[in-house]
Amino acid sequence: MSRPWRRLAVVLLFIPAFPVLAAEPRPLEFHVVFDRSISAQPFTGRVYVLLSKTEHKTPPGGPNWFHPEPFFAVDVKDWKPGDVLVVGAGALGCPAPLPQLAPAGYYAQAVMDFNRGDRSFSADEGNGYSKPLHADLDPKAGGAVSLTIDQVYHERPFVETKRVKLVDIESKLLTAFYGRPTRMRAGVVLPPSFFTNPDRRYPVVYEIPGFGGTHFGAFGAASRDATNLDGVEALWVVLDPDCPLGHHVFADSANNGPVGRALVEELIPVIEEEYRGIGRANARFVTGHSSGGWSSLWLQVAYPDAFGGVWSTSPDPVDFRDFQRIDLTQPGVNLFTDADGKPRPLARSGGKPTLFFKPFSDMETVMGHGGQLASFEAVFSPRGPDSRPLKLWDRTTGAVDPETARAWEKYDIRLKLEREWKTIGPKLAGKLHVYTGADDTFYLDGAVRLLQASLKDLGSDAVVEIVPGRDHGSLVDRAMRERIAHEMAEAFRRGRTE
Repeated sequence: MSRPWRRLAVVLLFIPAFPVLAAEPRPLEFHVVFDRSISAQPFTGRVYVLLSKTEHKTPPGGPNWFHPEPFFAVDVKDWKPGDVLVVGAGALGCPAPLPQLAPAGYYAQAVMDFNRGDRSFSADEGNGYSKPLHADLDPKAGGAVSLTIDQVYHERPFVETKRVKLVDIESKLLTAFYGRPTRMRAGVVLPPSFFTNPDRRYPVVYEIPGFGGTHFGAFGAASRDATNLDGVEALWVVLDPDCPLGHHVFADSANNGPVGRALVEELIPVIEEEYRGIGRANARFVTGHSSGGWSSLWLQVAYPDAFGGVWSTSPDPVDFRDFQRIDLTQPGVNLFTDADGKPRPLARSGGKPTLFFKPFSDMETVMGHGGQLASFEAVFSPRGPDSRPLKLWDRTTGAVDPETARAWEKYDIRLKLEREWKTIGPKLAGKLHVYTGADDTFYLDGAVRLLQASLKDLGSDAVVEIVPGRDHGSLVDRAMRERIAHEMAEAFRRGRTE
């Protein structure tokens, strides 16, 4: 055998060895591009990939609190149309990073959050998103999924009816605060006699929806005939509390601006002038549930001369010594764990915890804005040097910052009442009504119990009741609605004779 043949034999001897080496699978990742029709300019902001077992034609408004489906987020700067953005293992992920995704078939959608004024990071007017794409995803198998953002999200229009009207005004106060045109909205439900008696004027009930609710709730109020207050006809107004940082609860704040003043000084006068409100405090009532319950109570306490009574149901924490079972006034407190190092529950069902603070906080970190816990910070915290609300708790450890906690005292309703009772107590006589379930889903009953005891010590005639056997969702039933309507009617009749 000649040497050339032997050299060839050696080469051939090694050839079969190469196919035996298994190639490393490509990691699971999403390759996202956006079309120039979405934005001709480079995009700076947060980009999301949302996964769901159910097909959504447009992005959902946000994750389900109790059963969040997987979603991932990356922050980009000067991302250009047509350029590929990789959303992979390094992306923020909820309920876990992408490499820990449970293998399954999912519908995937990508979203560009332009953050133009609404609470939702996904279903926000003007956001770009991709059509849903179904794929079998398995981190072990890897692979790349291509998504093209070429759709624009538009909020559903508010279609007026004969009895339900839209009020949409630019607020000069909020425009000055944000440095851009900022609007306030409300849905107004008209009583039947509004059309047959053009000279009649009406008492007005202002309802603030809970977290995630908007002025579209006016249609529901119309369907349950909310304008009939036990024989007294009234205008029923559902306000829009949504803002980029969540629910602004109509409390003036360093981060959300003068939303309370804007309501009292700008929006209410327009509504009552256009739709024939009586225009006096004793014919103006406020109500709400959950975050709306806190809002309504805050408005009555902060503006005692503007409203003739509040009916607050299941309000968010009204005493920060029991902030969903956490005493924020104590040094060294932790949002994630109690004194024994056990995870703190955030919600319960049937007496058993169903949500915990740490994973809920982690979920909101991926969301970026519009979360319930971060919404509290947006209202109660000062603005930090980065123009964001100062953080109450460390997102990694859960440690509560004592200086920020002290700054929150301004919005502790129980504390505000105690400190200002000599001035505002007489103005609140006969006006305070607070109801909550004894088994509130989000542990809100504890703070109401403390408020109840405080008001009793102050000598207030406030009605504060803890209803046995009721939780966050079951408190406001037909009987409770009828009771509140009756009490509002009595307050109006009483005020009319004063």
